[in-house]
Amino acid sequence: MHINAHLDVDLVAIESTDSVTLMLELEAPAADDSSKDRPEHTAAVVLDRSGSMNGLPLESAKRALISLVDRLDDRDRFGLVTFDDAAQVVIPAGKVGDLGRDRLRHDIDSVVAGGTTDLSSGYLRGLQEVNRVATETGATVLLLSDGYANAGVIDPVQLRGLAKRAAEHRVTTSTIGIGLGYDEAILTELAAGGNGNHSFGHGPDDAAAAVAAELDGLLSKTVQAASLLIKPTSDVSGIMVLNDLSTIAVEHGVLAELGDFYSGESRRILVTIDVPEMAALGLQQVATLTLTYVELATLEQHTVTLPVSVNVVPQDVAKGRVAKPEVAREKLFLETQSAKRDIEVALRDGDVEAARERLSAARRILSAEDASIVDDQLLGEIEWLGDTELMVGSESPDYLSRRLSSDRSRKSRGYKSRTQGGEVISDAE
Repeated sequence: MHINAHLDVDLVAIESTDSVTLMLELEAPAADDSSKDRPEHTAAVVLDRSGSMNGLPLESAKRALISLVDRLDDRDRFGLVTFDDAAQVVIPAGKVGDLGRDRLRHDIDSVVAGGTTDLSSGYLRGLQEVNRVATETGATVLLLSDGYANAGVIDPVQLRGLAKRAAEHRVTTSTIGIGLGYDEAILTELAAGGNGNHSFGHGPDDAAAAVAAELDGLLSKTVQAASLLIKPTSDVSGIMVLNDLSTIAVEHGVLAELGDFYSGESRRILVTIDVPEMAALGLQQVATLTLTYVELATLEQHTVTLPVSVNVVPQDVAKGRVAKPEVAREKLFLETQSAKRDIEVALRDGDVEAARERLSAARRILSAEDASIVDDQLLGEIEWLGDTELMVGSESPDYLSRRLSSDRSRKSRGYKSRTQGGEVISDAE
């Protein structure tokens, strides 16, 4: 893993409290294309077969899963759990070669629509299946649903906690929402807690494309179980991770779970550090960063430690400091993702005009920034916000809220090169 750290300002005034923002840039190693023996993978699909999936949605999902199986190696492990008002193990997780591809295709094709939507029972059963057969290379649970959970556990926060605990045991959770009736709060929280992706497919072909993209990511993983420990010095009053990551307070610090990295993937993580008054001039350490990860090809664990220091200077010198534009623009980008959450709430509440006004305000804030700050990423965000604002009134609030939540879910996690997640539009359209 390549790692670089940048502070927005590295000068702080003597005997003054301050707050600095740290940007951590991470890049995973590229996969060795010359290697024929890639690590084996374990994947369980949890498929909604409730009544609303009947017809084209279910048929498209089944075709996508058959294509997924066709791309797996005989050494890979695969399982299928379906759910309506109860969970059913259609294909007990096992090696593809042992199960037989003809049997897998037949069993997938045999799934039919049923009753209500007990999403949690399907998810829990999927976790049990991967935990039964997963190896040191970990596992992925991919959940597809088109409806609101109306039985079992329906609290998004509680389900995020389940996914977070699974991620601590190297089980990633990704979700795909199909159509405009799925429970976006649950699916985005599951993916966030499970260090996976959340995709929104408006139509069945879009959802099928999302399944294919998930497999692309699964087969290109080079790093797993990555985590970042931020340990401030004893006099630092507070630290905060600005990305939407699973974090937990640990002794003397905060642990952020980063999950898996795909081949060559890059990410940016932002952390604010509240700097106390310092009485001595010169370099003063304010935190220590420890990045821990497992290289998938060798299953070797690596640890990288970086000190974070600021330069304490006289107050007149500190007044002339200039924030690094690369950190400022990333902070703006994450603030925009937070604004999207508020817009989603307005849309769910039926307040379309408030949503329109907040979209316009978010776009104007970015557009008003100095040209030295605005880069291609922010220009793309301005365009995305403008396009979405134009859709208000012509597209339904259900569509717009899902467009926003899936986009926010991907961008707020710090992904810079990952293409999985967000709204997926297939080439078939």
